[in-house]
Amino acid sequence: MSPNEELPVPSPNDVARKLVAPGMGILAADESEGTIAKRFAVIGLPVTFETRRDYREMLFRSTEAMRQYISGVILTEETLKQSAADGTPFVALFAETDVIPGIKVDRGAFAMPGTKGEKITEGLDGLRHRLEEYARLGAKFAKWRGVIAVSDYAPSRNGIRANAHVLARYAALCQEAGIVPVVEPEVLADGEPGDHSMQRCAEVTGETLATVFEELRLAGVDLGGMLLKPNMVTPGVRSAERPSDSEIAAATLNVLKAQVPASVPGIAFLSGGQSDAAATANLSAMNRMGPLPWALTFSYGRALQNAAMLLWGGDLANVPQAQVAFAHRAKMNSLAALGKWQPELDRAA
Repeated sequence: MSPNEELPVPSPNDVARKLVAPGMGILAADESEGTIAKRFAVIGLPVTFETRRDYREMLFRSTEAMRQYISGVILTEETLKQSAADGTPFVALFAETDVIPGIKVDRGAFAMPGTKGEKITEGLDGLRHRLEEYARLGAKFAKWRGVIAVSDYAPSRNGIRANAHVLARYAALCQEAGIVPVVEPEVLADGEPGDHSMQRCAEVTGETLATVFEELRLAGVDLGGMLLKPNMVTPGVRSAERPSDSEIAAATLNVLKAQVPASVPGIAFLSGGQSDAAATANLSAMNRMGPLPWALTFSYGRALQNAAMLLWGGDLANVPQAQVAFAHRAKMNSLAALGKWQPELDRAA
């Protein structure tokens, strides 16, 4: 290649495949101010522009984790534009470790009129122009979360279809902007009352995914240039059921095989109320049940960050120790994405 010849720009489909490359997964660092405030409260830390920056800088400068196990990071708009304490833009840190920047583009879930306890995610107004700006800032993929509640009276058919329709419109706008859409329909495990069975979760997840892919097709979305970020099939967090990781894996794969086309390059799960170890164990169990038509990996927030945040505690002196903990959790989930995680590896650490 001559010195004046430009490097080829990867297509959105190439970006989607790179995000789910073997042993790689996505760090969800897109917590809202309210969510990160709850997590900082555990370590007695106030939420400010500086504390949010310092915490995320600690994660993003974890070179071992970012280079070896993390393919992409989902950011807030603030973080996409933010720089480290020394003035280095976060997107420049990602370039150094070959990590793909992504952006959360929804504006949150709000009460849905005419329903009882259901929500609809907002943020489509002005999204086309925001996506253009995010692309200029370096974002190569985006995420939108739809929330599906489970109770005696939810979800309604209208609640599922409305959220699926919004997800499809978002995905189409992303692809128009050359950005890979990560489509996240989350059937809540920790909503109210949260005592539903694993079978009930399987039924709702199946109906939700069927509706989402129907809407994606109607919207003309290229399934080869998107990723799915679903929940695993688990009982509600207040259910008395205690299924094994192999039972959760089998139930989840049954639903996915029935509803997710093979043209989707990858599925990056949310952790959805599971413990750090359970999210890892369940992912590994699924990958041991292959071969599968899509790559299965992680797109975890708390389940990747929890140990590191507790060790960090807002103290600069604790950064090296916190980064070791973050790298360990990332490595465990990398092994799970390959179906090679074993509980002994966590116990040894």
